[in-house]
Amino acid sequence: MTDERPIAAIATAAGRGAIGVVRLSGRGIAGLARELTGRVLEPRRAHLVGVFDAQGGAIDRGLALYFPGPHSYTGEDVLEFQGHGGAMVLRQVLARVLEAGQSMGLRLARPGEFTERAFLNGKLDLAQAEAVADLIDASSERAARAAMRSLDGEFSSRVGELARTVLELRMLVEATLDFPEEELEFLQAAEASRRLERSIDALARVREAARRGVLLRDGITVVLAGEPNVGKSSLLNALAGADVAIVTPIAGTTRDRITQTILIEGVTINVVDTAGLRETQDEVERIGIARSWEAVGRADLVLHLVDARAHDSEAATVIERGITERIGRHVPVLRVLNKIDLLPGDRPGALDSCHPDTSDTPRHDVPVSALTGEGLDTLRATLLRAAGDEPGAETLFTARERQVEALAEAAAHLDEARAMLVFGNDRLELLAEELRLAHEALGRITGKVDADQLLGEIFRNFCIGK
Repeated sequence: MTDERPIAAIATAAGRGAIGVVRLSGRGIAGLARELTGRVLEPRRAHLVGVFDAQGGAIDRGLALYFPGPHSYTGEDVLEFQGHGGAMVLRQVLARVLEAGQSMGLRLARPGEFTERAFLNGKLDLAQAEAVADLIDASSERAARAAMRSLDGEFSSRVGELARTVLELRMLVEATLDFPEEELEFLQAAEASRRLERSIDALARVREAARRGVLLRDGITVVLAGEPNVGKSSLLNALAGADVAIVTPIAGTTRDRITQTILIEGVTINVVDTAGLRETQDEVERIGIARSWEAVGRADLVLHLVDARAHDSEAATVIERGITERIGRHVPVLRVLNKIDLLPGDRPGALDSCHPDTSDTPRHDVPVSALTGEGLDTLRATLLRAAGDEPGAETLFTARERQVEALAEAAAHLDEARAMLVFGNDRLELLAEELRLAHEALGRITGKVDADQLLGEIFRNFCIGK
């Protein structure tokens, strides 16, 4: 933090409200309270006060609270005025606060600067600071609970435990470099290999939990793909519970992607309806089909819709092959057999001929009827399972892509370290270096390493006043 002057901002959302908050943080701001309210504020106690302009005229009346540092949110002295929530009133109070604090360099806060100061003053680590924004942005009860667990330090403690074990192993390896004649025997006696394997296994578990945390925070992107007229738009409407896509019997009605966000068991699902995949001479439709394939390549999960009456058609097989070529190896594919309400005779028997999954990509067959709603509950449950979510799990914490990437980097270095350990004394310097890099990658998650550029990127996305 290069600018340590006191800061102030309106901390409540824009617009009308019953209550509005103006927040200040910085060293030596206690004197401002007396100038603004005419009273000396007792720490950590609410006072009913008026806020007055320079001529003594009343601007607003409400509660004032003073928290001396370091026992405050930011670790500095914090002053809050909680008054009426009108936009004009709050602007007047803030203008008066800035006027009164001009002599001490009081300035407007940048987005996220209060939480940034909390991090820099040791009140929160970086993962907890990011969880503050996740808690504010949570769009479901489960996401809010997971963000609160991260804010309470669950993610940080797991990463911290990992970092400590890697650091211990790193110190052990570096210590052996001073005893060249006994290096390998020393490491064997200290069970370095077993310690490293335990660290790799523990890191794998944290990576999986973090991946699910990203899913819970950001939602998953589910792409509906298939031939024209297999019911993609109808299924989107059925899942959304509203007519968000145009449905007609005319093939090629959907020309471009349509995205609708829905919630299933508190998990955000971004459903993308795409143009029907087929050969066409229509230039506009061809562009839409190209965009459909692009969407498939970026999906977290693909629903391959086929007509249940012709699920093994050549066209369906060609599309399935195209999906497999474009997705990542571990991206799940659900083959949705739509229009089961049109199947003749006993439906379960009619579906027995569906060919089994023999590909490397995880795939499941789910029979549904977008028209009647039959099978939709099963589809919703299967979506969650295929995406790796666990409805009802209370051990989730929120995570971000940068944290997942740091965990992946740490895992890669530990894998390299394992390879170096196999070579014995000849590679101990490289082993120590890989452990150092793994430790640094873990440190970036909680902010235990120098990362000024990283801090600027994170906190600029916060709201002003937080």
